[in-house]
Amino acid sequence: MKIINAAQIAETGYRDFVEALREGFKAGVTTPVRHHHNTTPETILLLMPAWDQAWTGLKTVTVKSDNAAAGLPTVQAQYMLIENATGSFAALLDGTELTRRRTAAASALAADYLARLDASTLVLVGAGALGRHFVHAHASVRPIRRVLVCNRTSEKALDLATQLRGDGFDASVATLEAAIPQADIVSGITNAREALIKGAWLKPGCHVDLAGAFTPAMRETDAETVARSSVFVDTREGALAEAGDLLHAKAEGQFDFDQVKADLFELCAGKTRGRQSASEITLFKSCGSALEDLAAAVMIYKKALAS
Repeated sequence: MKIINAAQIAETGYRDFVEALREGFKAGVTTPVRHHHNTTPETILLLMPAWDQAWTGLKTVTVKSDNAAAGLPTVQAQYMLIENATGSFAALLDGTELTRRRTAAASALAADYLARLDASTLVLVGAGALGRHFVHAHASVRPIRRVLVCNRTSEKALDLATQLRGDGFDASVATLEAAIPQADIVSGITNAREALIKGAWLKPGCHVDLAGAFTPAMRETDAETVARSSVFVDTREGALAEAGDLLHAKAEGQFDFDQVKADLFELCAGKTRGRQSASEITLFKSCGSALEDLAAAVMIYKKALAS
């Protein structure tokens, strides 16, 4: 069995992740809705299996809400890859790095269909471990040059902006009210339970990318954001079960799931068009799919074998 650590995963470019996911959504993979287990008051255990004809994968994830205060990662994971032809364990991959990069790549994949081609200003809502990945992933599909970082803790926002400036971006810290009206893309990557992104702030042509709020109790946007947008999701089943932003908007009478324009299966297969006009506001809600992990893990494993 091959052991693939975080540093080895990080050697692969973000566009390679985007394209691996695009091919995965075109091909289709069996992906049961993930299992949620509250193992302690502060800990959620997620189990995410997926399989196709050639491969089976299983990701185990812990989401530890009190880790940030101790300076530890909130999300930690491992990924097991199995070759179906023999039932052998082919690889064990660092699931934390895999998750961060495939999560950012899924949003970038959606943005490749939904964001304006000239999108250059990205507003990042949240400055956690995913932040830098999201900027680089979006920059792999759109000409992102300017990044405005919004975070409840100013030190973390400043740290991330400094890192991004070192990466060549024009990055600075801003308030939500000041930043979002300037955004070509707004990426929400928080565990918020109250709306942070307000629909009234969105300019025509904005793309809203929501990757936080992975339970029905969470939300990053108000209902007006959803009501003003053409809504797309990663998977319809996952959105119905877990998309807190959409479930809250539905409960408030401003959205229904039959208004979802398409999921990533339909976008990647060319069955449905993405953005229809330069002024359209689009919204992509990602809950995460085990398909994404499997597609990324197989791609990384094959690269490791070839090196």
